[in-house]
Amino acid sequence: MPCLNLAIARLTNTGTDNFAIWVVKAPYPSGYVLHDCIWPIELSQVWQEWQEMFAGHSRLDISSRSTPPQIPPLPINLVSSASGQTAGYSSRLMQYLGISLWRWLFDAQILGSLERSRGMAMGQHTRLRFRLEVRDPDLIALPWEIMQREPGQSAMSLSQDLLFSRTTSEVESLPSLRTDQALNILLVLGEDENKNLQLEKEAEILTQTLTKAGPLGSNSQGYAPCMVHTLLQPRPQELIEELETKAYNVFFYAGHGLPDPDGGLLFLRPRMTLNGIELAQVLTRTGVKLALFNACWGAQPAAVNHQAIPSSSLAEVLIRHGVPAVLGMRDEIADSESHSFIQVFTEALRSRKPIDEAVAEARQELLTLYKFNQPAWTLPVLYLHPDFNGELIKSFDEGVTELPDTTIPSIISSVPTASLRSLSLEGKAWLLRSGVTRIGRTKDNDIVIPEPSVSKRHAEILCRNTFTGTTPVRTYYLQDLSTYGTTWVLSSNGWQQILREEVPLTSGMQLKFGSSRGEIWEFIIEDS
Repeated sequence: MPCLNLAIARLTNTGTDNFAIWVVKAPYPSGYVLHDCIWPIELSQVWQEWQEMFAGHSRLDISSRSTPPQIPPLPINLVSSASGQTAGYSSRLMQYLGISLWRWLFDAQILGSLERSRGMAMGQHTRLRFRLEVRDPDLIALPWEIMQREPGQSAMSLSQDLLFSRTTSEVESLPSLRTDQALNILLVLGEDENKNLQLEKEAEILTQTLTKAGPLGSNSQGYAPCMVHTLLQPRPQELIEELETKAYNVFFYAGHGLPDPDGGLLFLRPRMTLNGIELAQVLTRTGVKLALFNACWGAQPAAVNHQAIPSSSLAEVLIRHGVPAVLGMRDEIADSESHSFIQVFTEALRSRKPIDEAVAEARQELLTLYKFNQPAWTLPVLYLHPDFNGELIKSFDEGVTELPDTTIPSIISSVPTASLRSLSLEGKAWLLRSGVTRIGRTKDNDIVIPEPSVSKRHAEILCRNTFTGTTPVRTYYLQDLSTYGTTWVLSSNGWQQILREEVPLTSGMQLKFGSSRGEIWEFIIEDS
């Protein structure tokens, strides 16, 4: 699936409200463009107006590094009427902020990069995966999910041809992830702020919501099973032990939460809290792929004097520590809204859809049920690790019969092995393992190429074990993951970039990673 990543950062040494917007990742080489712009005071004003209408927390300001000009009045069509008809006003305000954010972000060459990337995705009969990286803490709390190009068009997070999420490049490396065929959820119900939550009843409702069969029935082909284990107000040690002794791929917390500089606070039970930094350690260590929070302000940064603290929201902290996917709420969400979202979201996951696609479907459900001029559909905020494709459950490939590594040794021994060897003077060779072999610059890769032009996670060689009749066959594919598509394959037409594609490998094929003048590697399949 083509992917376009944008980043926003304030220019730190200018003393002004100048920002840079640039493409971090694009599906074609000339898509890496940069645009400088100034944050308009009008956007700050409509953001304050939006918070007064929709926010359940104290306001967050966008600090100005220059002398603030006189603030103009809001456009006349946004002034609420004397008759008190707030529904029309809230709809216009929602739309006005969404259009204003779009026009500020997608200006000049940035818009051209988006349109061409979208066209490439349409040409491949798929959707464009769009990820936004907001590096300025003042802009984190803004509802970027509501951006829309023109009145009457869908917001980006509701689009039928685009999958919207947030990300950050300042992350720990993505760990090796298990291949799962089922949702295995740890449901944690913590302390209730209002002291009126019946935990057993809430656990039963959420379990039924999570495990409810989809429209085709739970036994339908391709619909994954879902298992839920519940902890009611656990002590931190109980929570850690449960995660470490079971192979959960989803962590789901429902309960009281507060913003805090160390990644928010989750109230497990009276006088027992867990912050984001503490939780991140156990989630990454135990291989959890998705952390889901039905808690207040899971995607909201902490603030001092109405100014956001950098990298302080629970979602940001977890994603920076290497959790592949984090879904939090930007503000308060009602139980009915949460249950509607969770039901559609988990049904989409059990249909083996990627996480960002499942969030899009669930967000569309919230819009249908709770209307455009209400904040429910704007509340879910999804962060995805930049190296994570969003696959929580492995998709079915009905045409392939997998040959597991635990198959009879005599069969495995008859399957040829493969290696990647350098054609330099040293001639170093690496044996390729069954499954995925990761290639990159950092030490957490299986094959380490310590060259500046090589990305941290540059490429993968995928080994697929299959049967042709009764004969075991291993096939190998090269997948480019590099920042600038700098993986090279030698063909009859010379060295060719594969540009984040997946290409089959044949014995004797020559490869390069990073610079076109770099080291040459040869892929070899040998009989055992």
